[in-house]
Amino acid sequence: MDRDTLHRFLFDMLLARAFEERAAQEYSAGNIAGFLHLYPGEEAVAVGVIHATEPSDYLVTTYREHVHALVRGISPRAVMAELFGRRDGCCKGMGGSMHLFDREHRFMGGYGIVGETFPIATGIGYSILLRDLPEVVVCFFGDGAVNQGTFHEAMNMAALWKLPILFVCENNHYQIGTEIHRHSAVVEVYKRACAYNIPSEKLDGMDAINVYQATRHALAQIRAGNGPQLLEFETYRFRGHSMADPGSYRPRVEVNARLGLDPVETLIQEVEMPYPSREQISAAGPDTIQQLVEHPSAVDHFHDHQIASLKEDVEKVVEKAAQFALASPAPSLDDAWNSLYCNRRHELLVKEASHD
Repeated sequence: MDRDTLHRFLFDMLLARAFEERAAQEYSAGNIAGFLHLYPGEEAVAVGVIHATEPSDYLVTTYREHVHALVRGISPRAVMAELFGRRDGCCKGMGGSMHLFDREHRFMGGYGIVGETFPIATGIGYSILLRDLPEVVVCFFGDGAVNQGTFHEAMNMAALWKLPILFVCENNHYQIGTEIHRHSAVVEVYKRACAYNIPSEKLDGMDAINVYQATRHALAQIRAGNGPQLLEFETYRFRGHSMADPGSYRPRVEVNARLGLDPVETLIQEVEMPYPSREQISAAGPDTIQQLVEHPSAVDHFHDHQIASLKEDVEKVVEKAAQFALASPAPSLDDAWNSLYCNRRHELLVKEASHD
């Protein structure tokens, strides 16, 4: 993987971590209301998967979707303002933390109902199929959603019609506070896909490069007309289910062990590692030369001061996003009415009550 790609990966993962930690602070300060589900620990999945997609692909996500929106290209200012419930948010402050949406980026929303992503993704996939377009819809879901009826219905329809859908399970092992082996008879989610003849694979979701490469391969299969694919990425959230959840149901030794596998630190180690010199490649033998000939061996590796500079840049982006959100006005009642009546075909969605 070339240095520029690694740089983008690292920037996005550092931004994800800093953004979510700042969101936690703003929630504690009372600037964010309602539920707030944070993503620290799972960054490698969103970064690896979304970087493997094309701008024309669609994304459907769950309520833990702030990082997905950021990686997709939605402005940190627009995302933070939406968390604050302000007019300059990506949904004008009326979606909030769990319902980010951006049509321009084909980010088709975060959904608060567990398992809701499946029918949405199926509908989008069917639309792509009918128009014979080279697009894919990526459907994110957690391990807790696989016992919903919508999961099985969507998998069956997707397989039957060979819909261009990539199902991505972010398996953090806990459905809110219930560990997967306590709520599911089959704890390896990828095995469920075989019932619908859908190719599937289970992978390490703490390694962004691993996630990226697996996703690229799956997307290539889908674009080749081979139907849907399912990838299960084993990951871990460092915080509780939401800001209201202290996460005390998890053994401390388990949390500490997972913190040692921090995907951000893993990627930093990757980019800090020097690439082999031409002499080292030659000494390794002709087979290795062939394998690494396209590897960016001539590109300088990252130094500590470069990573420190990158972190400073990220902190500035997050600080500006928070200040932007604080300065943004709250939506008005007129904004709410305009959103209620907004419709491309101008149908009257809600009949105005008589004032007689």
